[in-house]
Amino acid sequence: MLSRLLPWPLPALLSWLGAWILFTQLQRWMAPTPALLAACAFGVLASVLGNNWWRRALIAVGFPLALALSGALAFAPWAWLLPLGALLLVYPLHAWRDAPLFPTSEGALLHLPAHAPLEPGAAVLDAGCGLGHGLWALAQAYPLARIHGIERSRLLHALCARRCPWASVQRGDMWQAHWGAYQLVYLFQRPESMARAAAKAQAEMAPGSWLVSLDFAIPAVSPSARLRTAGGRMLWIYRLPLRSAQAGADSMPAPENS
Repeated sequence: MLSRLLPWPLPALLSWLGAWILFTQLQRWMAPTPALLAACAFGVLASVLGNNWWRRALIAVGFPLALALSGALAFAPWAWLLPLGALLLVYPLHAWRDAPLFPTSEGALLHLPAHAPLEPGAAVLDAGCGLGHGLWALAQAYPLARIHGIERSRLLHALCARRCPWASVQRGDMWQAHWGAYQLVYLFQRPESMARAAAKAQAEMAPGSWLVSLDFAIPAVSPSARLRTAGGRMLWIYRLPLRSAQAGADSMPAPENS
């Protein structure tokens, strides 16, 4: 959605401009160093506008790099650790093996209930909820469900809880939390973490519950359904207990368009 409204490089240019304006205005009320930290944090948060890793990195580092090269202000050497600190605040080192911040597009899950029906009041978890895009998409798809989210980053947890006050947003490790209380767990992770997610779901989730992944399939596991979203992404839908791909190959449904 945002990529269509703001084609590249507009997200980077607007983010850098916003960081410069914020930095300039904040210096009226505070010292340059905290103003730098706030502007860098703005750039890191704005990095969600990038649709791949390189673009996110360019958005996040563009402002502090431009400021350093311009020589407009002289900072103590340690002050340039502040942008790194802002980056780590949003993306902790131990979370980089998971997806740091992949937003779910608006309306991506609207057709999910036709393939993964839930009873009213069912508990749904967005594992790694970031800024809450997935929570909003789940609430659109399942308005009668109890929506939960879990996020490891302190900053993202605080922002998500504020942005989604109607959801139960917990700060914690999605891999340490028990998934057995949920009738559906939604993921937008990385290919490398899908086998781990499958093993966790198989061990903890009740038969008949659902594991749903945007973009990335579980290796060697047959989905109950595949659904192409309006944005062109693939939604992989699995019902517990999971079936091996070989066992379900003959009954695999073709992907449907939303």
